[in-house]
Amino acid sequence: MKRNGSRSCVTRKTRFGSRERDWLKGDTQRGCVCLYGGTVDPQPPASGPQASSTPQTDLQLVLCSTSTTVEELCAQRNGQGLYVQLHGDLVRRLDPSERPLQMVYDYLTSMGYADPVRVQHEAANSDLSCMIRFYSERPVNADQQERTLLKGVFSVRKGKTQLHKWAERQVILCGTCLIVASVKDSLAGKMHILPLVGGKVEEVKRRQHCLMFSSAGSQAQTYFVNFDTLADYQRWHRQASKVVSQTVSLVDLSCYSLETVPEYLFYCQDLTHLNLRHNFMRLQGPGSLLNLPRFSQLKSLNISHNRLGLFPECVCEILTLTELNLSCNNLHTIPVQIGNLQSLQTLCLDGNHLSSLPEELGGLSQLSSLGLSFNNFSHIPTVLESLCAVDKLAMAGNRVESLELSTLARMIHLRNIDLRLNGLRCVKCETPDPVSHVTQLDLRDNCLDSLDLNSVCNLETLHCQRNQLGTLSLSGFTLRMLHASSNRLTTVNVYPVPNQLTHMDLSQNLLEYLPDWVCDCRKIEMLDVKHNLLFELPSRLLNSLSLRKLLTGNNRLQRVPDLLDHIPLEALDLQHNKLTELPESLFYKALNLKYLNVSANALESIPPSSQSEESLSTLQELYLTGNNLNENCGALLVGHQNLRILHIAYNQLLSFPASKLSKLELLEELNLSGNKLKTIPSTVSSCKRLHTLIAHSNQITVFPEILNLPEIKLVDLSCNDLTEIQLPDSLPATLQELDLTGNSSLTLEHKTLNLFSHITTLKLDQKSTPTPGDSLDSSTLWKHGYSEMRGQRNKLCVSVLAVDRFGDGGEGCYGIFDGDRNEEVPRLLQCTMGDVLCEELQHSSIDTVYMCNTFLTSHRKLGMAGQKLGASALLCYFHRETSEPGSCFSLTVANVGTCQAVLCRDGRPVQLSKVFSLENSTEEMERVKVNKAIITEDNKVSGVTCCSCLLGCSYLSPWVLPKPWVRTELLCAKDEFLILGNRALFERVSYQEAVHTVQAVRDPHAAAKKLCSLAQSYGCKDNIGAMVVSLHVGEDSCTCELPVLKDELRGPTPAPMPVSITPCPSDTGNLSSSSGIGTEFSSETSASEVGSEAGSTASDEHPSSGSASRPERRCSLHPAPTLSGIMVPGPTATRTHPGVFQRQPSSATFSSNHSDNGLDSDDEAPLEGVISNGSKLEVEVDIHCCAFQLRPGAPESPKELNLENRSGKIRRQNSVVVSTTNGCLLAVCGRENGDLKKSPSTSSLFGKKLSNGSVVAPEDSHNIIEVALEAPKKKSGYFTAPAQQDPEDQLIVPPGLEQEVREQLKGQSLVVSGISTPPTPTCVKDPLWDQPHPPAFASSLVPGSALATVLQQEVYDTAL
Repeated sequence: MKRNGSRSCVTRKTRFGSRERDWLKGDTQRGCVCLYGGTVDPQPPASGPQASSTPQTDLQLVLCSTSTTVEELCAQRNGQGLYVQLHGDLVRRLDPSERPLQMVYDYLTSMGYADPVRVQHEAANSDLSCMIRFYSERPVNADQQERTLLKGVFSVRKGKTQLHKWAERQVILCGTCLIVASVKDSLAGKMHILPLVGGKVEEVKRRQHCLMFSSAGSQAQTYFVNFDTLADYQRWHRQASKVVSQTVSLVDLSCYSLETVPEYLFYCQDLTHLNLRHNFMRLQGPGSLLNLPRFSQLKSLNISHNRLGLFPECVCEILTLTELNLSCNNLHTIPVQIGNLQSLQTLCLDGNHLSSLPEELGGLSQLSSLGLSFNNFSHIPTVLESLCAVDKLAMAGNRVESLELSTLARMIHLRNIDLRLNGLRCVKCETPDPVSHVTQLDLRDNCLDSLDLNSVCNLETLHCQRNQLGTLSLSGFTLRMLHASSNRLTTVNVYPVPNQLTHMDLSQNLLEYLPDWVCDCRKIEMLDVKHNLLFELPSRLLNSLSLRKLLTGNNRLQRVPDLLDHIPLEALDLQHNKLTELPESLFYKALNLKYLNVSANALESIPPSSQSEESLSTLQELYLTGNNLNENCGALLVGHQNLRILHIAYNQLLSFPASKLSKLELLEELNLSGNKLKTIPSTVSSCKRLHTLIAHSNQITVFPEILNLPEIKLVDLSCNDLTEIQLPDSLPATLQELDLTGNSSLTLEHKTLNLFSHITTLKLDQKSTPTPGDSLDSSTLWKHGYSEMRGQRNKLCVSVLAVDRFGDGGEGCYGIFDGDRNEEVPRLLQCTMGDVLCEELQHSSIDTVYMCNTFLTSHRKLGMAGQKLGASALLCYFHRETSEPGSCFSLTVANVGTCQAVLCRDGRPVQLSKVFSLENSTEEMERVKVNKAIITEDNKVSGVTCCSCLLGCSYLSPWVLPKPWVRTELLCAKDEFLILGNRALFERVSYQEAVHTVQAVRDPHAAAKKLCSLAQSYGCKDNIGAMVVSLHVGEDSCTCELPVLKDELRGPTPAPMPVSITPCPSDTGNLSSSSGIGTEFSSETSASEVGSEAGSTASDEHPSSGSASRPERRCSLHPAPTLSGIMVPGPTATRTHPGVFQRQPSSATFSSNHSDNGLDSDDEAPLEGVISNGSKLEVEVDIHCCAFQLRPGAPESPKELNLENRSGKIRRQNSVVVSTTNGCLLAVCGRENGDLKKSPSTSSLFGKKLSNGSVVAPEDSHNIIEVALEAPKKKSGYFTAPAQQDPEDQLIVPPGLEQEVREQLKGQSLVVSGISTPPTPTCVKDPLWDQPHPPAFASSLVPGSALATVLQQEVYDTAL
């Protein structure tokens, strides 16, 4: 350890010593900075044991304070400077006056950390380097250097003839030119420049590793270069080929962390386009922007996102410029020298702090495009009146609160006006003069309550969505497109009739009728009036000869007018109305109709497809979900022979005519869920193109004949009455998902499971063994069910977390995570977030504190995956409420993004979450605007995400933050259930409908299934995730211990209970619990395998005294020494004995490479009734419970003894751990059963749980996430499972019970009637293995000071 005064360079790599800890104590302004050497590659090492054990030799921990500057740190280390890298992106040199530790503190504070002590600890965590990292030298990136500059000394010959000889010369490829020095190893003397744009680079076959470079044009020159190695040859050939293929002389140096322009680039005098975007270019010095005028032919210059702070006046000397981009540079003023650029045509100044423009700008007569969006303008600059060539006013995201049309009238050259996101409150028309030149006007996302644009007589396109408009008046002379959704409109006045109107969107308003002029529009093609109050549709509208798409869902329509003649209508949406019938002539008058959605109505029949036997129907998608249709409608569907998608779920079908189904040969997707079907016709095998069959929530008893279909991908037959499955000899390779959950009578043989082994996602129920006292179990307080659907996406990007028994068994934890387009981040959050919450509960009992810190810590633990990817997250925590004696439980909800939670209270929905989208949150929109983010027209930050708060996406900081919304709600007897869903669910299903849906179904699993099916039938194409948690927290049903105040005990001492004890010194010692789905994690999984310790486990231990307000919570990865394998069955199963080890939420990978028992994967014991061979297998489970049942397999030898208790049998080996909550499979440990030893389906029983509940093979989970190189290789933390018991760590039995234990062991049954505080423990000789048991776990049987001492010694400070 090297020390230099109070600030030192520490050679320890992953944690502090005692002297470093002393440095942090007492002063939160002290801390440390992790410094990496310049040779460190920003990319993480490969995952695996070898990579994880490799030391990081150039990582230094430098102790300092928030006042320590870069200059002081460099003076101590004799360094030249420090560099900072944010989110694994660009590397910037720090100024001498900057303070690194203060930068880290500011960064953490902006994320959401509030406690100074917590900020200090987080700043000392090396995992933070994935978000902010310091270098002592500029890191070397070989790939970047290659793309910027290539040089070396090679044999060169000039010309194609033999007159010139080969000579050793310095050769440089930079920009668009090949540079050859006239002297070897020196750049002195004449330099030969060969322009390559439009030229050629060819291989010389007569010489090895030789290239011929030729310039373009009639005076073309040629150079031959002979390279020494094949690697050099390939590198130069690759880079030169890119240059010669260009049509313009362009050099792209964007995102290279450059401070100066490479000196050799100035030799490229033919350069016309230079891109320096997203660098840190200097304003002064060699190679700085001051030297850019040396490019004599430069036309286009992009120096946006360079943190300049000042306008570089030197660019005003490049008179050849036609395009200049200075966006996002913190500019406050524009110099008057801008008027020198007379050739300038495009000027981008977006994302700065400008509030005015110089008058000299008006002299740029050729300027045609001027970007002023996201600045601080409070009015339209008057200089625009002089810029006659500018036709678009781009001023989105400014502060223009009032628009005077008279101002626009003076700017007759403007055609397109963009004033969205300005806080615009009024549009004034003080002059009768018309504004005839404006054709496009964008006023989205403002604060307008009325809008009169009659004076804008030539308006063609108007965007005024998401205002507060009550009235809207327009001129219809030239109107083509009108977008006015999400307002309060009761009518729209347009005069004259807009005969040019083709598209109109008036959805989400208050319209009770459609204006008459709508029916007179001759060219209307698309009309969207969803979510209004319409009672009827005009007959003339539906019979329009131009209308092709009509969307009238979510209104109050009671009938649809008859069709009088053939119409060109192609899409018709009538869902969520009050229709009892459809026009009789609908299908044979609308022959072009391809899409029809009439879900959520009261239809009892559908019209025929034609008047005769021959049908001309072209219908491809038909949605009939949520009506009153019976089996007679099947005969009416036959005429739609082009039908590809049919949803007829939740009707009154008792059967589906077999002969009719066989005629739908083009059918690809069929949803028959929620009916009363007892079977699916065998003629379904005629639908050769069928890839999706969803028929859950019926009464089906026989598995349909669908597994011989060549394209079948998804089969959902959950919640039925299946008893057996008849399978063909082989299954189609296309089958990816099979859901058989909720079939209580279904029993699968091993042969059947072997056939299912290749299925990507297999969902099954594991049969449970009822135990006494189940009715009184605390898990009855809440019961969950969830469903996830891919929709039309190729992958599932939604994950759920479900823990019915969380913490001390009387709590619950549920979550849902939506990654939008990525599946990695939701899967990681599913694995880790419950564990993080467990550890945060140890540090604080304040809801806003522990929930906020849970989200922020999970954000950090995403590691490198969280740099570019992100996810919405919702976490719900049921817990005892100690501050309100009248209420036993509270619900704390925290969320970021668009996942939502809705509580049903007395039959009414109560929204508990906040939607963090820019469209729904005015304050979030303003915060993002203040930070100068560019918000695109679809309201996405930098065009990436519509959310202002996410976990991950750290490269979008400070615009997108991980700080959650937190709310705590006291639960009462009126609270029936909780619904969790992602954005896709609640965009289609309203809160009230969701509540009514669950009330009608009651079963949580079936209710969640129904919610997803409804969302799909309502038109959702994205991933859908829904979870329903039923609540029983009334005073008559609550079985938890009453909460107590700080100075009281939390509850009475548990009465003596029967305890089954398994002395198993060589077992893993861990009863795994996961994120709601059965998974085992290796106790040796290192942090580098899942990215910056991307996971954790925790456990609860009863405190040694009753003085704490919350029982001490212990991470299951660092448990107190307790008896592994203690089960607590019976009526008091939910009470954990003080000495019982209890796993908390975790998820990890258990494989033969990392297991402690040394067994290969082929030695694993097979599941009873569930087998997999490396495919993904889902078992519906409730985990994190404190009561388990071990189901035995066949004994391997007579010495292995089965220990029995009232809840089942327990074996030391070949045991299947089953949750007593619902009897579902959790994990398998032990050796392979003899009769299945050769089965191929037993090779991967342990695997990584996927977001959809399935299990992926262990080798796939090791590379779930890349981890930064500096990830600590320590045994403590979130992701390190407890080590196995040593062979000498055996069971200690109190002397008072010793004789009884011996007697029961002889009878191969061990039941301890109670556990009391033992006197001095003695060694007990185990008759099973004939070896003594030392008193290693004596303290674990009794809570007290001894246990507290052990706990204190075992706990590590994970932040350090």
